[in-house]
Amino acid sequence: MQRFLQARGHEVRLVNTYYLGRASSVPGSFRSKLPALGLLRSALYATEAASALLTRRWKFGRRSISYYVLVADYLLRRKLNSSLPLDDFDLIICATPHDAGVLTVGTSARTLYDCPTPWADEIYFEDRLTRRQHQKLRRLETELFESVNYLAFWWESYAGYAVNHYGISGRNLMTLNFGCAPVAQRAEFRDPPRVVYLGSLGSKFIDLPLLSRLAKLYPHLDVFGAPPPDPSLGLNYLGYAPPTVLQKYQLGLITCTQDELRRDGFSAKHLEYLAYGLPVLVPAWRRHMDLLRGSVAYDEQTFSSVIAALSDEDEWRRASDEAYAQARRLTWDETLRPLETLLA
Repeated sequence: MQRFLQARGHEVRLVNTYYLGRASSVPGSFRSKLPALGLLRSALYATEAASALLTRRWKFGRRSISYYVLVADYLLRRKLNSSLPLDDFDLIICATPHDAGVLTVGTSARTLYDCPTPWADEIYFEDRLTRRQHQKLRRLETELFESVNYLAFWWESYAGYAVNHYGISGRNLMTLNFGCAPVAQRAEFRDPPRVVYLGSLGSKFIDLPLLSRLAKLYPHLDVFGAPPPDPSLGLNYLGYAPPTVLQKYQLGLITCTQDELRRDGFSAKHLEYLAYGLPVLVPAWRRHMDLLRGSVAYDEQTFSSVIAALSDEDEWRRASDEAYAQARRLTWDETLRPLETLLA
């Protein structure tokens, strides 16, 4: 967004809030691991520590205490970020739910919330909220959705989900899809085709048990990402790798759970695969695959036969051409074009 807007003559100030509760914002420095001075910033540091020590490692804490830590983090960040000179700007954009409270602070600037995913439901389906806490957090998020001037999601299917499941009016919705940068040198065909999974391995939504079962069905499946998965899953885990590793593969893989949010959901790695001309293997229960050409549906029963069909070079090239053409329709310059219209 910053590069896109600056290239069109707009002045952009980027605010990194990752170290908001730390003594230093210099990555890797010793002070970046210490709490900041001041009551609010040190309190924010405490909520981050509580999240790490309680909700991630303690099952009861993860289920019952997450809500209080998340709301405390949200409110502290809203207060700290409100000290920014918000009235100096024409448009304030936030792209993370943790800091989105700043968009509810009274200001003369217009506000745009570029929401990655409906947050309350994501946390609920991750088993981090009770049903009652889920309802309360969803109300908080719904108020945020309705209060901003413009509301967008990282993928357009989430907008329909929010209208249907949150009951938002949709009056302020705009489409601002995730984009990609198609590479000049695409992947090439090989037989047998090699399948790659590249991305996060730390979320319930990834469905690591499914990934493990698929790896047993097809031996030429490599896994990259973090954090390292449990060795008992039997994955051919090769650590971290940049997206350039995709040039060595023929098929990209997505796994996801079958809850309502992920059925309507979106994976950023999907566009990474398309950018390299990789046909993308997507669970058959994910909806709206027509929005991403080059996607090939599978389930556990059809996984091997789907790959067998794509082992034919002509069929693979057809699917690869479709995937790469889709990537070229979703370059950042295309997907961010609504920002230019908004600021005109």
